[in-house]
Amino acid sequence: MAALRRKFGEDYQVVNTTNRAPTFAAPVKKKRQRFVEKNGRCNVQHGNLGGETSRYLSDLFTTLVDLKWRWNLLIFILTYTIAWLVMASMWWIIAYIRGDLNHGRDPAYTPCVANVYNFPSAFLFFIETEATIGYGHRYITEKCPEGIILFLFQSLLGSIVDAFLIGCMFIKMSQPKKRAETLMFSQDAVISQRDGKLCLMFRVGNLRNSHMVSAQIRCKLIKSRQTPEGEFLPLDQCELDVGFGTGADQLFLVSPLTICHEINTKSPFFDLSQRSLMNEQFEIVVILEGIVETTGMTCQARTSYTETKFFGAIASFPSCRWRRAFSESTTLSSTARSRSPLRPTA
Repeated sequence: MAALRRKFGEDYQVVNTTNRAPTFAAPVKKKRQRFVEKNGRCNVQHGNLGGETSRYLSDLFTTLVDLKWRWNLLIFILTYTIAWLVMASMWWIIAYIRGDLNHGRDPAYTPCVANVYNFPSAFLFFIETEATIGYGHRYITEKCPEGIILFLFQSLLGSIVDAFLIGCMFIKMSQPKKRAETLMFSQDAVISQRDGKLCLMFRVGNLRNSHMVSAQIRCKLIKSRQTPEGEFLPLDQCELDVGFGTGADQLFLVSPLTICHEINTKSPFFDLSQRSLMNEQFEIVVILEGIVETTGMTCQARTSYTETKFFGAIASFPSCRWRRAFSESTTLSSTARSRSPLRPTA
C-alpha cells in the first residue's frame, strides 16, 4: 500500500483491497444477457425467416465458410467419398456394358480400361487417375470413346470439386478471427478526470509483435429508448465520440493505450449521476478494426461493457513498463478508486 500511495498519491486506494467501505455501493443486479459477450461473440439468433432460408443456398460458398469446423470436415469427407463412389460406379458400368468384366484376363481382348475386373479395380483406377498417381497397371485404351468422354468429364468435375472445397477450407483456415484473441481489452471501464475533463476510459492492448495497420476504434451505446412519437426502440444504437474529430480513434497500437470518451454536453452520460448510472441498463460495444500486418486481412475485435462494469471516480494504473525501449503489458485491467466524487448524486 505504501508503494501505491507513493506512486499515485494519497487520494487513491486499491479497489477491494482495503477494509474501508466505498463511498457508494452499487445495487446488486442479476446477471443479464449481453448483446455482445466479452469475447466478442454476438448473442443474436435470427428467427421467423419464413421462406428466406433459401437465400443461404444462393451464397453457398459463404454459407460453408461460416459453418463450424465439424460440419466443414463432414461435408468435405462426404463430398469426396460420394464423388469417388459415383465416378467409380460409372467406370464399372461401362466395363459391365461392354463385357470387359468377363474378358478382362483374355490377352487377345482389348477392354475399355485394362486390368479392370470388378468394382474394386474400377474404384482403384479412378483414384489413380484422379490423384494423378498412374501406377501404369490400369489404363484406358483408344478403342473406348465413351471412356474418353467420361475421362474428360471426370477431369472437369474433379477440378471444380477441388477448387470449391479446398478453397473453402483455405479461406476458413486463413480467417483472422484467432488474431482477435491477442487483442486485449480491460475488464472494466472507468470514469475519472483526465486533463481537467470527466472521461469514460478503458484500455486496449496488442500481445503480438506484429502490428495492426490502420487500427481504428469505435464505440456504440446500446440502450432502449422511446421516441417522442411513442415508438419503443429496444436496441437503439448511439455512437460515442472517442476522438473522431481529433483523429484519436486512429491507433498506433504498439503498446497498451487508454481510450477516452469525454463526458460533455453531447455525451449521453452527461445528465447521469453516479447513482442513476448504476440504475440504468445499457451496454457499450467496443469495436477495434485493423489490417493484420502479416496477412493483409482485415481483423475485427469486439468486447462490451455493461453498467455493472463501470467504476466511478477511478484512477487507472499505468498499463506498461519500459525496459530498454521495450514495453511489457503488465496491468491492463488494474484500477484504483479515488475519493473525489463523480457527480452529485440525484
